[in-house]
Amino acid sequence: MSKLDGKSDLDTTKEPKGTNVYVLIFCLIILSSVLTYIIPAGEFQREEVNGRDVIQPDTFHYTEMNPMGFLDIFSSVHSGMMQGSSIIFFVLIVGGTFGILSATGALESYISMLSVKMANREKLIIPVLMLFFACAGSLMGMSDETIVYVGILVPLAVALGFDAITGFAIVILGASVGFSSAVMNPFTVGIAQEIAELPMFSGIVFRIVIFIVLYLAAVIYVYRYASKVKGDSSLGFYGNFQQKKKGVILTGNAKMEMRHKLVMMTFLLNFIVLMYGVIKLGWYITEIAGLFLLFGIMMGLIGKLSPSRIANSFIKGAGDLIGGALIIGLAQSILVIFNNAGLVDTILYHTANLLDVIPPALNAVGMFIFQLLLNFLVPSGSGQAALTMPIMAPLSDMIGVTRQTAVLAYQFGDGMSNVIFPTVGFLMAGLSIAGIPWAKWVKWVFPFMLIQLAVAVISLVIAQLIPYGPF
Repeated sequence: MSKLDGKSDLDTTKEPKGTNVYVLIFCLIILSSVLTYIIPAGEFQREEVNGRDVIQPDTFHYTEMNPMGFLDIFSSVHSGMMQGSSIIFFVLIVGGTFGILSATGALESYISMLSVKMANREKLIIPVLMLFFACAGSLMGMSDETIVYVGILVPLAVALGFDAITGFAIVILGASVGFSSAVMNPFTVGIAQEIAELPMFSGIVFRIVIFIVLYLAAVIYVYRYASKVKGDSSLGFYGNFQQKKKGVILTGNAKMEMRHKLVMMTFLLNFIVLMYGVIKLGWYITEIAGLFLLFGIMMGLIGKLSPSRIANSFIKGAGDLIGGALIIGLAQSILVIFNNAGLVDTILYHTANLLDVIPPALNAVGMFIFQLLLNFLVPSGSGQAALTMPIMAPLSDMIGVTRQTAVLAYQFGDGMSNVIFPTVGFLMAGLSIAGIPWAKWVKWVFPFMLIQLAVAVISLVIAQLIPYGPF
């Protein structure tokens, strides 16, 4: 990692303080078990329509209660892991592939090259790098990995005459708008669409439009602030980094090695093949996981990693995502309890009745608000998909919202709150690295949060009116 004069390596391994999501979800598991003694069981009749199980809205009836025993609380965890195994292993394989990519040094080399080349065109670095992080968030679900780049971009921004908030925002807001729009994010829209029984990555054109809108909004927001700091350094906040004299820039290699270029080209080719396979060949989660693994090995070989290092890098990358993978299993445990006790259909029935008081055009907005609030407790995109989409997908059938719109409401609710909630691990870790207090960051980013919410509401109303499909 490149350094500024007078600033040594930062410790990026320090665990941020905050609520432990595993404890929260296990508490939800216990609460779910308690609810099996309180909430009456019920069920809808279902019919298979075009290969999908669709609820018949007027068929709900209560059934005999089946409360969970004490041991069932703990055995449900194993059942949840089993039920979510296909998604869990998909997440680990994609994480392992990213671990191989990181080990080649190609990504860091690419960032360093861009940084040095843009040194005399400081303000261009904002749209260029934010586009990179937005694409990474939208195509590969970059979130936790942003912690590494905070340590690169924050000192770079300070050196170029901006401040710590500018550098932090380039990384976090860039990745966040990509994560929220989720053009082809396998961890959010990919998993949610699988659960909702939608074609993988269907509805991509509308998500690309949303990506462009959110990206431009983020760039304008950061650019305006950075310009003010550039004109008057006293307006900036420098956190863990001292304000630098004008003309001091980040030192590093302006050229990428040939192997790094080839690795990045292979990385891009992976997504081109993925798009073709999904659209033309009907690939699903198994084929996509195999593709990531294949291209991960190819990138490792091109990057001149030994077979042993490829394997170790894969293990490290998968290990970095084991937390998120376990959250998926824990979330599934709640569904196991609810399904075994017959509570899912009862919740659907009463939630549908609650949404009935909302005008039809705003039903999707109600779903979005629910997902947004839930992300405080479950700040894992894949975990939240596993927890809520089995309920939201059939609910959408009942209230006249397309399943694709329900997925859109989920991805907005999950992604947009990642820039503000203190339960989001990578946000708090990145703020710690940059030396930015959470309260100060919230005050700075809150107006942009309102912009995102407005974009989400407008997009969901449009999706409801289209209707956004295929179904």
